[in-house]
Amino acid sequence: MKNVFESLAPFIQEYIYRNGWTEIRPIQVAACDLVFNTESNILLASGTASGKTEAAFLPVLTDIYNKPSKSIAVLYISPLKALINDQFIRIEDMLKETEIKVHKWHGDVAQNAKNKALKNPSGIMQTTPESLEAMLMRNPGNVLKLFSDLRYIIIDEVHYFMNDDRGLQLLCILERIQRIIQKEPRRIGLSATLGDYEIAKNWLSQGTKRKCEMPEIPEEKRKIRLGVKYYQIKEEENQKEITEESEMQDDQEGFEETEEPKEKSVSILDYYKDLYEQTLNRKCIIFSNSKSEVESNIAHLKRIAKIRHTKDVYFVHHASISTTLRKQAEETMKQEDELAVTGATLTLELGIDLGRLDRIVQTGSPFTVSSFVQRLGRSGRRGQPSEMLFFFKEEIEDRPKEFYEKIDFSFLKCIAIIELYLKEKWIETLEKNSCPYSLLYHQTMSYLFGMGAVSPKELAKYILTLSPFKAIEKEDYKKLLRYLLEKQEIEKDEEGNLLIGMQGERKVNNFQFFSVFSTPVEYSVRSGAQQIGTVQTPYIVGQQFGLAGFTWKVLDINEEKRQIYVKKVGGISKIGWNDEGDFYTHTKILKKIKEILSEEEEYRYLDKNSLQRLKEIREIAKKADLTEKRVIQLAKNTFLIFPWLGTKQMLALSFCLDEEGLKNQIYYRTGMPLFIQIKTDLEQSKIEEILEEILRKPIDKTKFEIPDMLQKSGKYNFMIPKELLKKQFIEDCVDVEGMKKEL
Repeated sequence: MKNVFESLAPFIQEYIYRNGWTEIRPIQVAACDLVFNTESNILLASGTASGKTEAAFLPVLTDIYNKPSKSIAVLYISPLKALINDQFIRIEDMLKETEIKVHKWHGDVAQNAKNKALKNPSGIMQTTPESLEAMLMRNPGNVLKLFSDLRYIIIDEVHYFMNDDRGLQLLCILERIQRIIQKEPRRIGLSATLGDYEIAKNWLSQGTKRKCEMPEIPEEKRKIRLGVKYYQIKEEENQKEITEESEMQDDQEGFEETEEPKEKSVSILDYYKDLYEQTLNRKCIIFSNSKSEVESNIAHLKRIAKIRHTKDVYFVHHASISTTLRKQAEETMKQEDELAVTGATLTLELGIDLGRLDRIVQTGSPFTVSSFVQRLGRSGRRGQPSEMLFFFKEEIEDRPKEFYEKIDFSFLKCIAIIELYLKEKWIETLEKNSCPYSLLYHQTMSYLFGMGAVSPKELAKYILTLSPFKAIEKEDYKKLLRYLLEKQEIEKDEEGNLLIGMQGERKVNNFQFFSVFSTPVEYSVRSGAQQIGTVQTPYIVGQQFGLAGFTWKVLDINEEKRQIYVKKVGGISKIGWNDEGDFYTHTKILKKIKEILSEEEEYRYLDKNSLQRLKEIREIAKKADLTEKRVIQLAKNTFLIFPWLGTKQMLALSFCLDEEGLKNQIYYRTGMPLFIQIKTDLEQSKIEEILEEILRKPIDKTKFEIPDMLQKSGKYNFMIPKELLKKQFIEDCVDVEGMKKEL
């Protein structure tokens, strides 16, 4: 430590003394070695609160202190403005004994602050991909002025960027900046959640000639406390609301004395009472997979707190809540002496420092192992155990059900995710993204807007050599450009150069063009002068809905400005959002579910009701021969194929069956592909023979008939020829080889 400490700049040494550090952590020592003694890109991957941010900034700030830059020296890129604002305070604290400046640059930053950075570009700039895109489009000259002597690019939450078009957009942006400044700054990636380090290293170094190194740090052992609670809700009780104080008082004694319901089936009130009790007098985040569930959870907890005369410490944090209310939740969570319970989606999954959290609660199953690990890591800081509690509720319906409807696959998925991480340390790897045509359109339009007019040859040379497009064929790019000419998105000038066309102007001149993720049309909800958030539904005057944990009554609507004026009222009301997206389930999760159904292990983190429910599910699966038979006859001429395949492999099998004349449908539950249903006059043995034949013979997936409605999501898919969208879907979403291997 002594040598590393002495190698740091004097103001960094003072910062370490001032904050009472007793040691420099191993990842920080290793990062200093790589920054000071190599020219490589660097991947810093370790658990939440392990000191990754300081590991990057301590040596980098030392380097630019010793060798000042003639421009912005360090570009820090984050997926969230909130994370930038959080890190800004930490970095400013490091720099307060120096002349090094730190600049925020995003949509919420005033123009005069940006002008100061332009007038005297130096130090650190914190920004988002969208703000860099805007700069490249509107003022490419500012890129050279700001970054002419750029030394480092720090990318926070690398795993968040790696799996979608936004990450590929970022890679394009970084390469475009490199071409303008004629330099190749070193990249440093930070992440707490990565499955395959080699894939991450390759991703981080795309578009550079530098190799990427990652220090091997012994993983710090930490204690993990997990619990799963299961509630089966009576159908007739499901709509019951917490409305009477006496209702709570009658049940108060039993509510406080026991954490588990006395009966197998209970009311929805028991579920929320336990959720209240398990978060009472604790600082917690309650994660849910939808905004609607977040709102429902917090509304019920607020109501119980009011009836029990306990303090209202409940907040809502998701993308449709106003910035002011989100900041209020964040600031309260950061206060050491304040209790706070915040319901959230993935907006609090990333690394905003919220200090010590007592417990993480998850309602339902996380979508992925990666999400589970990220959320688990939010608690357990400063030497405390990481603690996560799962809540499941299942409505008991009085109707006949098929055997698969009696199985709670979300519950099984949760167990599978926990087991895969605890016993195998497995996390999902990077998804294939070889044909990002939506992004190709976006970057083409962005470049043309910034340049004015470019020859087709120069355009193709520039765009197709950006690393995210290296698999795009020239002929496919020609098809796209011809299509855009037909749609008047682009046009030709008298010299044959391409430039933005009349229709394209409307899109690129809108600030929403800077992002490559879709944002639905929403209405702003306002109570007096305060903005509460946004909703997708244009509620009518007099209607009530829930938002930010409260119920609101509509007073007036301004359709032209898309504003809804409301007042706060009592009670609990529902609200709905379209939270759909592309969710790909890995085969390994399905295989683990099959294994869980086949064995008899009683997982120690399951409560009594959870164990009983698992036992029932295993019995149902056993009676149906679910894990023993690949093909199950459900009824006359109706068969179910259970191949235990992930999304992309299941799609491949479905298309192969189509080619064999077996029309079929994939059945999904909680985002997972569970089985393929076939209606046919064939015998079960014949279906088995067809499956074996599929495994034996060569398959050309390019000949699959893909319906137009099946597309890989992309904001600008509507600007892409259908034949290219089909090609993209086949390349990136249909895995024939994986299907054969796993089947």
